[in-house]
Amino acid sequence: MPGALSWIAMWRSNLSMAVLTFSAVAAGQRAVVIEPVANMFSKPSGEVDVVSQAILGAAVGVVEIEGGWARIQTPDEYRGWVRLGELRPLGEGESYAERGRVASAASLVTHVYPVPSVTRRAPVLTVPFETRLEVVEERPEENGRWIGVRLPDGRQGWVQRGDVAFDPPAMDVAGLVELSKRFLGLPYTWGGTSSFGFDCSGFTQMLCRRGGVTIPRDAQPQADWEGMAKVDKKDLRAGDLLYFGPSKEKITHTGFYLGNGEFIHSTTSQTPVLQISRLEEENWTKQFVCARRWSRQVKQ
Repeated sequence: MPGALSWIAMWRSNLSMAVLTFSAVAAGQRAVVIEPVANMFSKPSGEVDVVSQAILGAAVGVVEIEGGWARIQTPDEYRGWVRLGELRPLGEGESYAERGRVASAASLVTHVYPVPSVTRRAPVLTVPFETRLEVVEERPEENGRWIGVRLPDGRQGWVQRGDVAFDPPAMDVAGLVELSKRFLGLPYTWGGTSSFGFDCSGFTQMLCRRGGVTIPRDAQPQADWEGMAKVDKKDLRAGDLLYFGPSKEKITHTGFYLGNGEFIHSTTSQTPVLQISRLEEENWTKQFVCARRWSRQVKQ
């Protein structure tokens, strides 16, 4: 069992090795995201719009390389440009947190420490909800409080058991409604897909994913997706998705219906945070376009 000094030495050693491998990322191979949240840009530049994000530990396909940028494809088939330094190439047959003992971040933010203590050292990393981490050690002390993990860049660290879950099951609608409210007050973030900040469709996509269904990334493709069933406004029930915009061909916003006329969404309207609104409010009544229900709906 490595002691604290051994863990620190391994962390430094693995960090050095990881840095040396960044330039080896090549088109046509798989890579893993090594930053807590990697912005995906529309072009290979940090001076353009963010189209989406990929979180730490996500395995992505590398589509092309341009300068210090890689165009990647995420597991939901979304494409965008990230900085090469935010990726580590995966060798033939290699994976990260796709098998074996895996801890999934259950807290909105989870600190990763260099030693199993919250007081002796500052966190080396803070990761968002749903981040998957490879488990390398589970200590019995303190009722198994500390879990040793290997980060995707090779560093070792420690997380607290209360921050993570193992094999989290798909949630029913009641569970999703409760989960959704944990994110209230998070800042609206264009292109955001993490608990550091969501945009509207990133939030609904996450909730559906927690329900066991992967839906498209953006609002318009979500509403048009063949896996959705049309729902009349009078037949709405908790768990349905609401879509807003000028027309059915130009949907610009989405939210998750909670029941009793309320829906939760990430919006810039009035206060730019994740909030609960009422569908009967004039602003949303005017913009309402349609509602959808997953055809593979999570159990009621």
